[in-house]
Amino acid sequence: MTNEQLKKLEKDLWDSANSLRAYGGLKAADYAVPVLGLIFLRFAENKYSHYEPEILKEYEAEKGTRLERTIDAIALSKCGFYLPHFARYDFLLNLPGDESLAKKLREAMEGIEKYQDDKFKDVLPKEAYFEIEKKKADILPQLLKTFSDIPKNATGDIFGKIYEFFLGEFAMSEGQKGGEFFTPTSVVRFIVEVIEPYAGKIYDPACGSGGMFVQSATFVKEAKHDLSDIYVYGQEYMGETARLAKMNLMVNNIRGEITETNSYENDPYEGLGKFDFVMANPPFNVKSVKESTVKNDERFYKYGLPKNKGKNTNDSITDANYLWISLFATSLNDKGRAGFVMPNSASDAGNSEYEIRKKVVDSGIVDCMVSMPSNMFLTVTLPATLWFFDKQKINTERKDKILFIDARNTYHQRDRAHREWKEEHIQNLTAIVRLYRGENERYLELIGRYINQSNEAIDKVPAAYNDYFTILKSTIINLQQYSRDSKTKHKPEAFKKIIESGLIDKITSLSLPHISLPVIARNEAISSNEQQLAYAKNLEAYTAQVKEIETVLKASKDALLEVLALADKEIKVKNDKDWIALGLNGIKLIEELQQQWKDSTDEVTYFKTNMDWLQSRFPEAKYADVAGLCKVAERTEYVEEQDYSMNAGRYVGLELDGNTISNKEFIEIINSKCDELNVLNKRSNELIHFITQNSKEFI
Repeated sequence: MTNEQLKKLEKDLWDSANSLRAYGGLKAADYAVPVLGLIFLRFAENKYSHYEPEILKEYEAEKGTRLERTIDAIALSKCGFYLPHFARYDFLLNLPGDESLAKKLREAMEGIEKYQDDKFKDVLPKEAYFEIEKKKADILPQLLKTFSDIPKNATGDIFGKIYEFFLGEFAMSEGQKGGEFFTPTSVVRFIVEVIEPYAGKIYDPACGSGGMFVQSATFVKEAKHDLSDIYVYGQEYMGETARLAKMNLMVNNIRGEITETNSYENDPYEGLGKFDFVMANPPFNVKSVKESTVKNDERFYKYGLPKNKGKNTNDSITDANYLWISLFATSLNDKGRAGFVMPNSASDAGNSEYEIRKKVVDSGIVDCMVSMPSNMFLTVTLPATLWFFDKQKINTERKDKILFIDARNTYHQRDRAHREWKEEHIQNLTAIVRLYRGENERYLELIGRYINQSNEAIDKVPAAYNDYFTILKSTIINLQQYSRDSKTKHKPEAFKKIIESGLIDKITSLSLPHISLPVIARNEAISSNEQQLAYAKNLEAYTAQVKEIETVLKASKDALLEVLALADKEIKVKNDKDWIALGLNGIKLIEELQQQWKDSTDEVTYFKTNMDWLQSRFPEAKYADVAGLCKVAERTEYVEEQDYSMNAGRYVGLELDGNTISNKEFIEIINSKCDELNVLNKRSNELIHFITQNSKEFI
């Protein structure tokens, strides 16, 4: 299944399921968990069907021998779960209409859990189906039918993506509450790309529905590593959300465990210094945590507690943001990396938070700080910051350096209220981190990938051009043929009116110059930076020529459509059989083929733009500070000059009207303008005094 087919399937499934929600008068909160449960059932059916022949073969082979095992035991060893006959999707789909489907779904879920490990018991939804059935009895059968449209050969990857897509859509529907269990995929994806969890123990103490783990698994598979190389540990306070996370692990075939607990109070995994990777999007600005809860726990007190000083102290922590920061730092082992979300305010927080930040920064583990655009999250509109820790950094030449990236102007507007990072945004920002780490070859690999994608897009252009050019040319020829025949087909008075309208002249003047498409030189070995820059220059020339062709074709198309509209107005041609026979009713087809042509050229331009975004900033394929975007700060800068501020905006400088200037240059410009202002103010005062004196003398 291609990516386009998957996106269409996701949209069709969501539209169908969501229309049933509206039809039944249900809230998204009441609807999300049972719907995700049905997606799980469809996944279970597909996966079990794949293993079933092997399970049955082994069962028959062992039957009657000393090695005989129950079929459920064999299924657990082969497939990871056993699917009783009454939990099969087709069995449920074909139940008689007088049966309670809610009851049968509960039995199916209980039947699957009966043979599961304890950690996956009481995960699947059961009672929620009765509420839906009570609202409208026909919703559940229709939902089952909707998800039967998922192909029977769909893999676990497909189900994982559909499950994650539905989680995101439900979170959008829920607004503020939705953000409690779902972090936007693009944010998670960037965190994963930076910390690179290829193998090891991954921890998320505020795991929500498990999105961090799913993207980690995706990263591992895309890097051609084995999914069994990672084991995940999640903690989640909300019981229903913890169950969603467990289902998410099952659907995505991820090894691990989720514990329903309060991370401030409990440490179920004895996590001090244990984990290879930590990822999280914790709740912001929590002020209800008691000092007594955390003061004896080294995970929280190692760098100090965020506690008020002075006479007005009480048992409350001022703000839990720095409890989380301490937890992430202390949970890493000696080689660990962490990536997590924090509100911008944490980057410059004062008082006890300042003291904690100072100790964390002085420890040398802060590797990178990324300022994000606003409106990236469902819960808040304010911009946030991504923090990255790297325990191994202290053994590298980056020991006393921190990379600051200001990505506030890098985003795609998903809808009126929400922004996101597209895949290329993620890759481009990650490329900056990799250049900073000295991984220059990976930068060249990314540019190479863009070149390949550009070439693939260029290969689609000729067919789209020929289809569009052909329809324009044939329509003009046929229209002119109709014009020549019109004198004999219309009465003299009608033909006179056509002549007076100018229609015949307009048809005669239509033309379409034939333009040859440009050709871009191909070279199989484009691996060096010099070769890649040369290719980019050729691509620039190619897209400029294509743009000129677009302009010419659009002018011909617009003139043609104007004539067709005038013809319809003057001689009412839509029902004329000769008009129809000549294919002159094809305005819709012309528009469609123009769009296909535009899509093909836009795709080329898209990859060219992303390549240019990187090459224009890093022309030598090496890290360099870019005003307005990124800056590697030395210890003297972040300690002495900026007093431990972790706000990227303080370091990277500004970009004004397309011109980038550094912080130092900005200060120099402001000082210069102040000097000019002082001179003008002095001159102004002198003129005021002069005018006043002359006025008095005149009077």
